[in-house]
Amino acid sequence: MSDKLKLLYVDDEEMNLLLFEKIFEKKYNIITAESGMLALELLLSHPDTVVVISDMKMPTMTGIQFIQKAKNKFPNINFFILTGYDINDEIQEALESNMILNYFRKPFNFNEINSAIQKALE
Repeated sequence: MSDKLKLLYVDDEEMNLLLFEKIFEKKYNIITAESGMLALELLLSHPDTVVVISDMKMPTMTGIQFIQKAKNKFPNINFFILTGYDINDEIQEALESNMILNYFRKPFNFNEINSAIQKALE
């Protein structure tokens, strides 16, 4: 049994999932999902998940749409968005309403993400 915090990373690009897992696996217990729908199912089977980081632009369901659904069922999880684009109105609104705690730009920076997670857990 690992004492590392469980983190779910959601991204529709397999290469991003593999890269994220490789970079963060020493610090966190990483689970990954290729879509918002799969991520919702994984959260049901992993109720000890503490942090969720989701890509913003995905087919079928955006990161914000996924987080809206997930936050209703799992209000104690710390949610973050990762995007390859500049902040938009949807992300700004999610920040202001505390739906997400922060957003990160791709390519992701381990130290920036790790610091934000640590700050959220204090």
